[in-house]
Amino acid sequence: MASHIVGYPRMGPKRELKFALESFWDGKISADELQKVAMDLRSSIWNRMAEAGIKYIPSNTFSLYDQVLDNTAMLGAVPPRYGWNGGEIGLDVYFSMARGNASVPAMEMTKWFDTNYHYIVPELGPDVKFSYASHKAVDEYKEAKALGIDTVPVLIGPVSYLLLSKPAKGVEKSFSLLSLIGKILPIYREVVAELKAAGATWIQFDEPTLVLDLESHQLKAFTDAYSELAPSLSGLNVLIETYFADVPAETYKTVTSLKGITGFGYDLVRGTKTLDLIKSGFPSDKYLFAGVVDGRNIWANDLASSLSTLQALEGIVGKDKLVVSTSCSLLHTAVDLVNETKLDKELKSWLAFAAQKIVEVNALAKALAGLKDEAFFASNATAHASRKSSPRVTNEEVQKAAAALKGSDHRRATNVSARLDAQQKKLSLPILPTTTIGSFPQTMDLRRVRREYKAKKISEDDYVKSIKEEINKVVKLQEELDIDVLVHGEPERNDMVEYFGEQLSGFAFTVNGWVQSYGSRCVKPPIIYGDVSRPKAMTVFWSSMAQSMTKRPMKGMLTGPVTILNWSFVRNDQPRHETCYQIALAIKDEVEDLEKAGITVIQIDEAALREGLPLRKSEQSFYLDWAVHSFRITNCGVQDTTQIHTHMCYSNFNDIIHSIINMDADVITIENSRSDEKLLSVFREGVKYGAGIGPGVYDIHSPRIPSSEEIADRINKMLAVLESNILWVNPDCGLKTRKYNEVKPALSNMVEAAKLIRTQLGSAK
Repeated sequence: MASHIVGYPRMGPKRELKFALESFWDGKISADELQKVAMDLRSSIWNRMAEAGIKYIPSNTFSLYDQVLDNTAMLGAVPPRYGWNGGEIGLDVYFSMARGNASVPAMEMTKWFDTNYHYIVPELGPDVKFSYASHKAVDEYKEAKALGIDTVPVLIGPVSYLLLSKPAKGVEKSFSLLSLIGKILPIYREVVAELKAAGATWIQFDEPTLVLDLESHQLKAFTDAYSELAPSLSGLNVLIETYFADVPAETYKTVTSLKGITGFGYDLVRGTKTLDLIKSGFPSDKYLFAGVVDGRNIWANDLASSLSTLQALEGIVGKDKLVVSTSCSLLHTAVDLVNETKLDKELKSWLAFAAQKIVEVNALAKALAGLKDEAFFASNATAHASRKSSPRVTNEEVQKAAAALKGSDHRRATNVSARLDAQQKKLSLPILPTTTIGSFPQTMDLRRVRREYKAKKISEDDYVKSIKEEINKVVKLQEELDIDVLVHGEPERNDMVEYFGEQLSGFAFTVNGWVQSYGSRCVKPPIIYGDVSRPKAMTVFWSSMAQSMTKRPMKGMLTGPVTILNWSFVRNDQPRHETCYQIALAIKDEVEDLEKAGITVIQIDEAALREGLPLRKSEQSFYLDWAVHSFRITNCGVQDTTQIHTHMCYSNFNDIIHSIINMDADVITIENSRSDEKLLSVFREGVKYGAGIGPGVYDIHSPRIPSSEEIADRINKMLAVLESNILWVNPDCGLKTRKYNEVKPALSNMVEAAKLIRTQLGSAK
C-alpha cells in the first residue's frame, strides 16, 4: 500500500507557529522556546501521517519562514549586506534575510508559481562563495528517526533553485544563473552523503520549474545536473517531484530519461495532459507517484473517479511501481476540518483539509491493494451526490446574468486621458499626489472590538461607535501628514477577501482554515461553493461616514473579482471564469452604489491578477482575457469624473503589462520597491502608459523606516521613465501588518519626499 504526501502545512492547526514567531520577533520568547514549538509541530505532523498509514512521509518541508530561504541557507548563499562570516547560519541572519532589519532591507519576495504563497528570492552572482551552512535537512531527518519514523527528506532541486533565483545587485541582468550549477552541486553531494549516513533510503528533489515552458538549454541543465549527481545518489531511491501544471511533452521525455532517478511525481489534478503522456509510455523500471488528491483546494476527493484513474495507471506502470500521492504540497490548503465547528453538516461533508487528504490518499492506496474501505467510499459518494443536487449551489438568475456578459466588451465610454482631465477638474490634486493603499494598522484593541461584536458581547451601537472613532483617528492622522487622497483605514475588515465574501451569497467561512501566505502571515480563504450575488450594499455606510469627516477625496475600497476568486477556495464544478463573472457583477453593483453616495475615488484592488496566470504560455491569453474583462465589468458604468484605482502587489508584472493597460483603470498602484524596482524596466523598454501610476516607494513588509532622501531618490528614478503628470506617490502595499510607530514616520518621510520633488519640478520650469 504505497502512499506519499508531497509536503504539509507548517503553521499548525491553530497557527501555533505564527504566534511563536511573532512572539520571538517581539522579544517575548527565546530562540529555544520558538524551536520547541517548531519541534512539537513537526512531531505531530509526522505522527499524524504515520498513524494514517502513509508510507513515504516527507521531512524538511517544515520551515520557520520559507523553504527556498532554507535552501539558500543550506547553500550559504547569504548576500554580503547581512554581515554573515561563515559557519552555521543562525536565526538572526536567517530572519534578517527574510524580513530585513534596522540597517538593511530584506531580500525580494515573490509569488510561488501561481499560488498565494510567497518565497524569498535568492540573490546570486559569479562571486557567491557557496558553503554547506545549514544542516536542517539532515537534522530534521534524524529528529523524525528518533521518533521511530523513517522519512523522505525533501530538497528544492538544484536546477529549479537556480531558475527561481535572480542576479544579485550589481550583477548583469544577463548573467546566466545556471552557470552556477557546478558550484552548488558539491554542497548537494555533501547533504546527500550525510543523509545516506544517517540512514535515509529515499530523497525527494522538488523540481517544480519542470512544468514551465523551458528553453532547450534550461532543459539540458536538468540532464547535466542529475548526470553529475548520479554517482553520489547511488544506493538511494530518488524521487523527482513536479506540481501545479502539466509537464510539457518534450520535458516529459527528458525527465523520464534522467540518470539515477527512481521515481517521478506528477500533478494529475491540474496536469490532465500529463496523464496522456504517461499512458503513451512510462519507463518500466521507475516508480510513478500519482498526484490524484488535490493539494490546492479543499473539496473532498471523488474517490471513485480517482480509483478508476489509478487502476488505469496500474495497468501501465505495474502494481508495485504505483504510489498514490497528493498533487502538490498540502501547504496550500487548510490544516484540519476537525477544528471547524461552525460549518453545517452538509457543507462539511463536501470538504477535505490537509489532515483529511492524508486519509484520502491512504484510502485510495488501500483500495488499490484490494483492501477497499467500502463504508468510507460509500460516504464519499453520498457527499458528492448531495453537492451536485443541493439547491444552495445554483441560482438561475445569477447564471443567466453571467452568461449574458460574454458578448460585450464592457469598456468605459471615454478614453483614459479625457477621464483624467475631468477627474482633475473635480479633485484638484497637486502634481505627484500622495495616497496609501487602503489599510492602516490593525491594533489589538481593534481586533478585540471586532471579535466581541462577532461574539455578540457588545451591541451594534457600541461597535459602530468604536469603528467610527478609529476611522476618525486615521482620517485626522492623514490630514496631519498632508496626504492628498485619503483612505478610511479599513478598521471594520478582518481580511480583504473574507470581508466581502461574508456579505455575498454562495460563500462559506471557516474558523481555523488558515493558509500560510509568507513568513508568519496567514490568510483564511473563503469557500465559494455556489453562485455568487450581492444581497445588499457592503461598504457604502463606512465609506460615506469617512468622507463626511474630511474635505479631501476619500477612496472607496473594494476587492476586485479576480482577487476574490484567486484568494478563495473556488468551486470546482464549473469553469473559474464563470464564477469570476458572477463576482464581477456583484462588485459592479457596489461600485455604482458608492458613486451614488458621492464617493468620487473608488479603488478596486486586483492584487492577485498576476497570481492566477497559468504557468503554461498556451493557456495564458484565455485567462488574461476573462480576468481583464471581469475587472472592466465592475466599473464600466461610472461617470468620467469618478476615478477608478486598482492595486497589485508582489509579482512579476512586466510580461503582462499590456493586459494591465487593457484593464483601463484611471490609476494603478503597484509593488515596486521590494522587487528592486523591476517594474520600472518595462517603461525603460518603451512601453507607453497614459493612465495614472503609483509604483510603491517603500516596502511595507519590513519594519524598516525609509528616509525621505531614500524615497525621493526612488521618485526620481520613476520620473526618469514616467511623466510627472501621471505619477502617484504611495507605499508598496497596505499598512495593516505594521505598527503606528513605523507607519507615522514612514508616511511623513513619503509626503516630505513628494513635496521636495514637487518643489524641484516647479523650479525646473
